[in-house]
Amino acid sequence: MSIQFKALPTEAVRALQRGGPDAYGHTPERRISDGDGVPCRHCMKNVAAGDGYLILAYRPFPELQPYAETGPIFLHADECERAEEVDALPEMLEGSDYIVRGYGRDDRIVYGSGAVTPTGDIAARAETLFERDDIAYIHVRSARNNCYQCRIERA
Repeated sequence: MSIQFKALPTEAVRALQRGGPDAYGHTPERRISDGDGVPCRHCMKNVAAGDGYLILAYRPFPELQPYAETGPIFLHADECERAEEVDALPEMLEGSDYIVRGYGRDDRIVYGSGAVTPTGDIAARAETLFERDDIAYIHVRSARNNCYQCRIERA
């Protein structure tokens, strides 16, 4: 089976980079990166030391519902190119492990699908989850803070 890691859509990111409201209706906060642990969810690379970035509330679900988690993410403050949809791990996933969790077509967590997964095993874990008919897509989230990293879909 083939999978694709998907970055945030460019149209939504550009609106945020231009000062548009986040999931809570607030203007994204601007900071300067120290080069450590600031992964952009659009280009899926870390924001380099000295570069500006945004902190904002993001909800990777189409509508509000009990499982529609909202949390902090980072984006480059200036425009960056969206990461290609490929089966290779994004550059920004450099931690030791992540939560890999499946969601159904109704955008709800599929119970029993979530697991803290070593980074090198993420693709294999996704392929295993996609063997299930009840998994529509997968989120990769921080194992320490539960922050949304990216989405995985069947290719």
